[in-house]
This record gives sequence, structure tokens and C-alpha cells, in this order.
Amino acid sequence: MPPRVVIVGLASCFGCQLQITNVESHLLEVLGQIDLTYWQLASSEPMPDDFDVAIIEGAVTTEESEALVRELRSKAKAVVAIGACANTAGIPGMAAADYRSRPTEVYASVPEACGSMIAPRSVPSVIDVEYRVPCCPIDPFEFIETLTRALYGSNATQSTRTMCGDCKRNETGCFYGEGTMCLGLVTLAGCGARCVNLGRPCNGCRGISPDANLESARESVERYGVSVEAFDKALEMFNQTNPHR
Repeated sequence: MPPRVVIVGLASCFGCQLQITNVESHLLEVLGQIDLTYWQLASSEPMPDDFDVAIIEGAVTTEESEALVRELRSKAKAVVAIGACANTAGIPGMAAADYRSRPTEVYASVPEACGSMIAPRSVPSVIDVEYRVPCCPIDPFEFIETLTRALYGSNATQSTRTMCGDCKRNETGCFYGEGTMCLGLVTLAGCGARCVNLGRPCNGCRGISPDANLESARESVERYGVSVEAFDKALEMFNQTNPHR
């Protein structure tokens, strides 16, 4: 039997799941190798009891979602966290501080559909995951590569370099020379510095590299006349609950 795969969405915009459908030239080839027994975005059928790989998008924000990811972990041979929300809590993670007061800013009384809320957190902070696909949204081809590794195994070493090296290889200019803040100093590389190539500074959606030297980065930011406080604040967008921050 082909490997059984489930795709589950937690607190997110579901954009990363939509990205999976944007690889039309490869999607049918990939789906032909697996038994996609449950895809929350595409089916209302209940999740099966048995599966091999669990793909999780979104942050853990309720007791119910925390219990769900623990259940997925107990059943799956491999877990893949996709997107910034799943890997670092992403945008939902911005509400982690003083999270209990957040719903009252929107609702007079919190709807039951919200569940039992907890401070937003990443999937890897709740369970162990074998594979991660960072970015907001994910690169669909990076997802296919990672899924292939999850299905068939791989001993490939995952790079932990920062984004600045990619900018140099692409021969793009540095924003700090213009006095503009860019988070490529500390952000995990792997997207090819796509935003910088388009003339936009990196906003750190791939998360902080475990090799990043934050203190040295702050010194560099200050040396270029950019606010260190603004740099730290910008890191909160995708790294509010990131242990490397």
C-alpha cells in the first residue's frame, strides 16, 4: 500500500495548504505516490485512525488543537510542520503575550467555537517533528522535496546558514547601506533571498537561524544607524515564540 498521509490545519490562513495546489505540474505525480486519506482543506470526511505521515499547518492556540497534535504525533511515523505559523507560531504568536485579554478586544463574550484558548505556540514546542518547511507562505517545491524525504527517508544535512550569504551570491545590494532595516542578518536561508531580489527587505518569515548571532547583529544594526529597538520589534512578527530569539 502507498504511504498514508493526512494534512491538518490549525490556526492559520490556510495559505500554505493552498500553496501545495500551486504545483500543478508535479501535484498529480506526488499524489500518485501516496494515499491522501485526509486533507482538511479539501474534505469534510473524518480523519482516519491510521496514517504514516502527518502534515500540520498553523499554530497551536487551543487545548483542543494541542490534544490533536499530540494525537497526530502518537500515530504518525513522521510529522511535517509547514509554514511560519506551525514552525514558530508566526502571526498567531504575536498574540502570545497577555493572550487572555485579546479576545475581549474583539468579542463581548468569547464564542464556544473558539475552544479553550491557550497562549499561541508552535507545533515543535508541543511535539517533536521530523521535518519542517518554513516561510510564509511555503515554497511548494520545498514542500515536495521535504515530503519526499518524509516518505522515503534522507540523510541530507539541512543548512542553517543565514540569508546574507544568499544575497551576496545573488549579487544584490545590502539595505543597511541605505539605512534600511533587513532581517536577513539572522534569518534562516533557503528561499534564495526572494524578497530581496524583488527589492524588499527580508521580514524574517523563515525564522531565526540557530547559527545566528543576535548580539553581533544588533551591533551591526546600530553601526548602520538603524534602531536596535525596531530590529527587535520586527523579529516579533514571525518569531514571538521562537526559542532562538
